[in-house]
Amino acid sequence: MHRTFYVPRFRLVLFSIGTAGFLAASNPDALSLEKAFSRINNEVNQHSRVYETLADASKQVGHRLTGSPNGTRAEAYAHNLLASYGFREVRYEPFEVEAWMRDTVTLSVVPDRSDNFRDVPVVALAHSPIEAHVKGEIIDVGNGLEGDFAAFKDKLKGKVALVNIGLAAPTKGARNLHRSEKTALAIQYGAVGVIMVNLVPGNVLLTGTASVTGKLIPIPSVCISLESGEALRAWMQEEHGRFQAMIDMTNMSRKIRARNVVATLPGSKYPNEKIIVGGHLDSWDLATGAIDNGIGSFAVMDIARTFKALKLKPKRTVEFVLFMGEEQGLLGSRAMVESLKTSGELDKVRYMMNLDMTNDPTGLNAFGRSDMVSFLNTVGETMKRVEPAFPNQMQNQAGLHSDHQPFMLEGVPVVGMNGHLSREVLDCYHANCDRMNLVNADQLKNTVRYSTMLLYALADADDIPTRRQTDTQTRDYLVTQGLRTPLQIANEWRWKE
Repeated sequence: MHRTFYVPRFRLVLFSIGTAGFLAASNPDALSLEKAFSRINNEVNQHSRVYETLADASKQVGHRLTGSPNGTRAEAYAHNLLASYGFREVRYEPFEVEAWMRDTVTLSVVPDRSDNFRDVPVVALAHSPIEAHVKGEIIDVGNGLEGDFAAFKDKLKGKVALVNIGLAAPTKGARNLHRSEKTALAIQYGAVGVIMVNLVPGNVLLTGTASVTGKLIPIPSVCISLESGEALRAWMQEEHGRFQAMIDMTNMSRKIRARNVVATLPGSKYPNEKIIVGGHLDSWDLATGAIDNGIGSFAVMDIARTFKALKLKPKRTVEFVLFMGEEQGLLGSRAMVESLKTSGELDKVRYMMNLDMTNDPTGLNAFGRSDMVSFLNTVGETMKRVEPAFPNQMQNQAGLHSDHQPFMLEGVPVVGMNGHLSREVLDCYHANCDRMNLVNADQLKNTVRYSTMLLYALADADDIPTRRQTDTQTRDYLVTQGLRTPLQIANEWRWKE
């Protein structure tokens, strides 16, 4: 998953128009949704396998890096698990990617006209060059927002940008940029390298992609720890002079074929209308990726198990998708959307629901689609009646940087769950501590319970109020959601001004 969202990931606001009236108008049996939710609640509470299968995969597979042997084993694990739940239609959807893998990297810093070199512990960010040997003056760009880079626009050419991954001193109303967008700005202003400073204490080194496209970038981008960043900045202040950074790295990149894994549950009344529920199966290689995104992808598979165990037959077709390549640039979801466009079937996708690090949901997220607020509010109210512990806290704001994005940019409606993770868990994001001990079994089960209810409501509704947007409507929607600037930085804004 790519953190640095423009909103907390997967949140939503819902409306209220009187539950009984809405259900009676949209469903001949006003109690059918509540009855289905009760069955789902009981099934997941009593028989969920989500924690056990994630724990088993963490032992049997390990990390799930796209393009690696582990990634291939993860794809097979997911395929076999879905088949074991009774799905007749389980398939691989192959796609070709440029798979990036780290090799060696070193970072040394030294004051000008000095031989007092210091080596700094460092990790390469993904899609850095196959080989890079750069030396340049360090320019501290602080938080690395657009204004921070603009302030140094005449000083960055040929230099190495020192940038915080997060916001060390947040400005009211300021929204952080993704590390790939900060790297893109550094490239735009002529920097020859980027040093990202993690803001998590404990000498934590973070990995992830520094590319907005999923392709190799022309300059090296690396990450150092909070403590290393503080020491470097203190040293620079003490010396009152220029500092040089030397980055040496080698990496590997080659074309490989990865595979999304898809299980299909045919619709009983509208089989040509499709609800896609997905989560990325791939992870980075520093740990097993239990949180990012084991909890999301294995929740998707346990949702699928629940549908089969209860013999649920919703009106619309449901596709349960395990995406690969998300961490390297949303590659699996981009491939699926392109395939649907090419085949002319994208209009059949009525909704996309994405689970990426979604944990212990507290509400739903309509992703800025006001025409769905009433529908989803009724769903949330029904969920709370079935399970009073469900907080039903609704929000309505879109974000970027996960597998919903390619669908959203093509006008497909997106829905999500508003979950939460503790600070100590989030501190292990993309780090070598993202392991099974971080997973809370009860909270993970809650993700399955509530997500299954929401998915069933969408798949079985007589009518879904919202439709796929036209290209012009999509542009206006993205502007309203405040996403034009980040998409422009990422070179994904296709509309002419």
